[in-house]
Amino acid sequence: MADDTMKTDVSTDLKKPRPKKAPELPILERRNWLIHLHYIRKDYETCKAIIKEQLHETQGMCEYAVYVQALIMRLEGKIQQSLELFQSCAILNPKSSDNLKQVARSLFLLGKHKAAIEVYNEAACLNHKDWEISHNLGVCYIYTKDFKSAEEHLNLALQLNKHDLTYMMLGKMHLLQGDTEKAIEIYKSAVEFSPENTELLSTLGLLYMQLGKYQKAFEHLGNALTYDPNNFKAILAAGSMMQTHGDFDVAMNKYRVAAYAIPESPPLWNNIGMCFFGKKKYVAAISCLKRANYLSPFDWKILYNLGLVHLTMQQYASAFHFLSAAINLQPRMSELYMLLAVALTNLDDADNARRSYEQAIQLDESNPLVNLNFAVFLYNQGDKKATLLQYQEMERKVHAQVDNSSNTEFDPELIEMAQKMGAALQVGENLYWSKPGKDAKSSQRSSSSKPSSSQQPLGTNQALGQAMSSAAGYSKSMQITTGSEVDSAPSASADVPRDVEDQDENEVEAAAEPAKRKEKRSKPKAAAE
Repeated sequence: MADDTMKTDVSTDLKKPRPKKAPELPILERRNWLIHLHYIRKDYETCKAIIKEQLHETQGMCEYAVYVQALIMRLEGKIQQSLELFQSCAILNPKSSDNLKQVARSLFLLGKHKAAIEVYNEAACLNHKDWEISHNLGVCYIYTKDFKSAEEHLNLALQLNKHDLTYMMLGKMHLLQGDTEKAIEIYKSAVEFSPENTELLSTLGLLYMQLGKYQKAFEHLGNALTYDPNNFKAILAAGSMMQTHGDFDVAMNKYRVAAYAIPESPPLWNNIGMCFFGKKKYVAAISCLKRANYLSPFDWKILYNLGLVHLTMQQYASAFHFLSAAINLQPRMSELYMLLAVALTNLDDADNARRSYEQAIQLDESNPLVNLNFAVFLYNQGDKKATLLQYQEMERKVHAQVDNSSNTEFDPELIEMAQKMGAALQVGENLYWSKPGKDAKSSQRSSSSKPSSSQQPLGTNQALGQAMSSAAGYSKSMQITTGSEVDSAPSASADVPRDVEDQDENEVEAAAEPAKRKEKRSKPKAAAE
């Protein structure tokens, strides 16, 4: 009986199914998981070693290993090598839209935008509903100046899937075309979709500043600072707005906060310098502006401001140096030639000063200050006939400004000097465009002055340049970086590169305080520094 039970137990054990051995992965895909693991950990050296082994075993036929190797090559800046590897992936798997997208991305980074468009169109045939392809096609068309096609593909991308990046590129495209109103509408839609995006809020605030709508600008910049109190772009813009309205101390407090985030920012030091200029602390202003010039030697606004401050300090040779440099960078701006003429006049170079004034008048069609300064110069040179012509041209520009806008306000010094000039030329002492109110005192003072029988010099020309604030101006010709295109990683998530600012331990007070101490000890000199 016992033997029978033993036999049955043995037979049942034999009948039990044995556990199956785990199936081995094909040799082509065996190390893919390990390659992906090291890639997302950014352990690129180990990743490249594993890829090399995998490709050796598979004789270069492993698509994923080649794909990741190409991504690493691109991160190392070897764009041409990455393009060749992505092309190999496309040959191994021609039905993959991801491979074609990466080929197009490498072509884009090499500046071959038309070739990139062709490859993106091929990828679009394989995948009609990929927002990334439509977005990148729109970016490529922007670079080829085909704005109609760019707008079409960017709008298609927004229909497929709304993304902040697509809204920003669409807005930049309209700015490149000079359509600020349309760009504002796009950015408003973007803010409605993503109300916490500080980049969108600060950009919209800057656009409103450009249009002079300061209330809306302050509202959007304030929202940006609410979500990110250290957003230096919004801080600079808000400080610039306060600086424009003469609130220099509050603006300086804003800039002090921004200095922790971007201590080496040229616009920051430019604006700090012009705050000191507004407070009549000229030595501190020059100190900050020269630091801004050191950080960005080819920024014409900084050179313009340096020339203006030196002109105010009666350091005409230094003013001539900086204004000449600004003209080389911005040769179509009339105010630069006007200020250069003022410097040349004080350097006793009347011939070149006259040429500079004539160049300023050729470039300018609306600023009466240029004609007024030229009239003063000609009057002091004894050319009354030419003086009268410039005075009449100045009046014509003033009339045009008043007719275009009833709220036009003119600088009190401009009004006073114009009335003195009118009295000297005996063409009327009271100009109809001098408004009562805050300008009434200067108007009364100037109208009470009587023309003398003999010609008297009217003094130095009125060097009334406008201080340039780098943060306030939002350039219409915005440069689009290659980071605007979407780059996809192996995990199919979009990798959007972001600009990183250099960091430094210095702050605003480090340069401002020594400048203040120097100012107390030294007096402005008439000679150049």
